[in-house]
Amino acid sequence: MNFDIPSEWVEFGDALIKFVDREVAGLEKEHRALLGSERTVYTADGRYAPEILALRRQVRMRSAELGFYTALSAESLGGGGLGPQAAVYIQERLNAHCGPERHLVQTVVLPSPFTNGLSPVLKHLDPAVLESVRDGLASGDKTMCFGLSEPDAGSDVFGMRTRAVRDGDHWVLNGTKQWITNAPYADYAMVFAVTDEEKARAHRGGITGFFLPTDTPGFSVPSVIPTMGHLGADIGIISLENVRVPDTHRLGPVDRGLSVALDGVNAGRLSMAASCLGLAEWALQQAVDYAKVRKTFGQPIGEHQAVQIMLAECAMDIYATKSMVRHCAWLVDNNLPATKEVSIVKASATEMTGRVFDRAMQVHGGMGLTNELRLEAGYRFARTMRIPDGTSEIQRRTIARRLLDGDMAF
Repeated sequence: MNFDIPSEWVEFGDALIKFVDREVAGLEKEHRALLGSERTVYTADGRYAPEILALRRQVRMRSAELGFYTALSAESLGGGGLGPQAAVYIQERLNAHCGPERHLVQTVVLPSPFTNGLSPVLKHLDPAVLESVRDGLASGDKTMCFGLSEPDAGSDVFGMRTRAVRDGDHWVLNGTKQWITNAPYADYAMVFAVTDEEKARAHRGGITGFFLPTDTPGFSVPSVIPTMGHLGADIGIISLENVRVPDTHRLGPVDRGLSVALDGVNAGRLSMAASCLGLAEWALQQAVDYAKVRKTFGQPIGEHQAVQIMLAECAMDIYATKSMVRHCAWLVDNNLPATKEVSIVKASATEMTGRVFDRAMQVHGGMGLTNELRLEAGYRFARTMRIPDGTSEIQRRTIARRLLDGDMAF
């Protein structure tokens, strides 16, 4: 591996940070009263306020106009074609610079790699259908959601109860999806359903993906799901009642939808790991800065061995995770087997970020318990990341299965 960062990645990162600092930060300052409290960010039912949605759309479309929003998407879909190694570098850098809890930055400036923008899942869509929606998605004007998880089918995807039944040139979908990011606000949905119960019971396929507008009759999002102390969320529950989807809107072959879904989920796991890495770097920087100026017993707390140990352990965690993330991205970039490695970095990075934020809060003492410096928000966010896109336990299950199947390469 060559750990040199190509100049074009650095230049892209520089330009991205300038955009955030100049334009996005300007909007945040202008709308400080609106963005400063969750009571104004969300409506009474927990959904983003219309003003927030308008600002997020404005940032998305400006990011797309400047070439950032689709830069990490495949050239075959009309994106910039920056690969996994570039993507993890850029995601890490953006999060290390911006930190947590910025409603106009996270998943807005750069979209979630498989939920929004020119998602890799879209390559499985009929070319004519893709052509009809691509411009809206690429411009940031329209957004999507990815409907895989259900109340009884999270880690166990074959426990899915949503069904799709063929009816002439259409499929009829019935069921419920839960924990779906961006569901309350999406213009389109990628929904997965059982199309062959026998195959699904045997864990041999039987699941098919579908692409549909969210204004299709029978599609609704009855509620959002606030998590970890928030008053609202971008996560929702999808209800499907006799939703008719043309066969032309199928994602990939019939009964092969799980492989289509994993095409996006694996990209999301790697991106999540890089984002968590960047957030950990941000938290450590806050702790180091504070340790230099906060004094106890007549000297900066950074001179106390107990604080030094916490800072050092954060650095050890970050360095190990950074090495793993970059190596995994290199494997994916070179089309080498990386099933085990993707699970390793997803579990390791999300757990590491929690440890780093915990220590950073401890270094800050009582200040760390407030959200004055956004550490408390970052701590809550880090805790949530151990669950989506495959829990830490499911990642360990995947790793162990790969080992038992003979994959001992490191």
